[in-house]
Amino acid sequence: MTTVESPPDSAPSESAQRSTPTEAELAAARKRARRRASSKNWALFLLFAGPNILLILAFIYYPLISNMYYSTLDWRLGSPTADPVGMSNYIRFFTSPSGLEVWRVTAIFTAGAVIGSMVLGLLIALVLNKKIPGRTAARTAVFSPYVLSGVGVALVWMFIFDPQRGALAHILAAFGIDSPAWFLDGDWNLVMVIIVYVWKNLGYCAVVFLAGLQSIPKDLLEAATIDRAGAVRRFFSIVLPLLTPTVFFLLVTNIIFSMTNAFDILRVMTPSGNGTNTIIFEIYLQAFGQYNRAGYSAAIAVVLFFTLFIITAVQLRFVERKVHYQ
Repeated sequence: MTTVESPPDSAPSESAQRSTPTEAELAAARKRARRRASSKNWALFLLFAGPNILLILAFIYYPLISNMYYSTLDWRLGSPTADPVGMSNYIRFFTSPSGLEVWRVTAIFTAGAVIGSMVLGLLIALVLNKKIPGRTAARTAVFSPYVLSGVGVALVWMFIFDPQRGALAHILAAFGIDSPAWFLDGDWNLVMVIIVYVWKNLGYCAVVFLAGLQSIPKDLLEAATIDRAGAVRRFFSIVLPLLTPTVFFLLVTNIIFSMTNAFDILRVMTPSGNGTNTIIFEIYLQAFGQYNRAGYSAAIAVVLFFTLFIITAVQLRFVERKVHYQ
């Protein structure tokens, strides 16, 4: 009887070889999966962020680019024609006596507003950080002016500064002092608006400083007290270094705010300028005030934009090195 031997195991069939994917096929499949996931993420991003991006392009970048174009024109509001003048508007602003006066007034106002708001805000925050009766009401009262309308604040302070019937004139008269000509003298005009701006915005600085003070670890202050460090030494050795992130934040924001957000106070208290022509107020006066020079005003607005950009970049590059983050 003949026995039939079974054939030896043969190599896998072609169909089995086809069912096992190669490394190249697996890599291609992973790439397609990543591409689909990326496309899905981009679709979701455009769905949610697209409307905001369109609004930013329409209401921020398009006006900015258009303003740069208008700054190269000799154009008056309402005029159907405009003459290209290149960089003449910029040269005029940087070389004319009126342009140099705008820089001087802007520097004085910004320095006075920023230093006054931050120093007084820090002092008030140090007081409100202590456990004293009624400190919650005091914090509310300090912060309240910041949320008030600038127009309303300016109107109230105009009455206070009135040389004849103002509250400040009566207080000075009690000490035998004549009230300065706040609304006639350009120097006193500038001092007046700085005082009002500081009063309105020091509550913002005080609240931010208060948040910074409350974030300082109590054990450091207690250890310094045990080591017999006085209040002044604790402030300069512990509190102030740990407050540098808050100081840096307020320095950046206050410089921007003082150069851009003081228009309402300036417009109400000094309608024609007279010593208070900061750069933001000069933009208004040139375009909508007595000069009606829209092209020149657009050039000043572009200068303001790049000035703030440079100041902020310098602060982020150099000033932030002094900041001690916990």
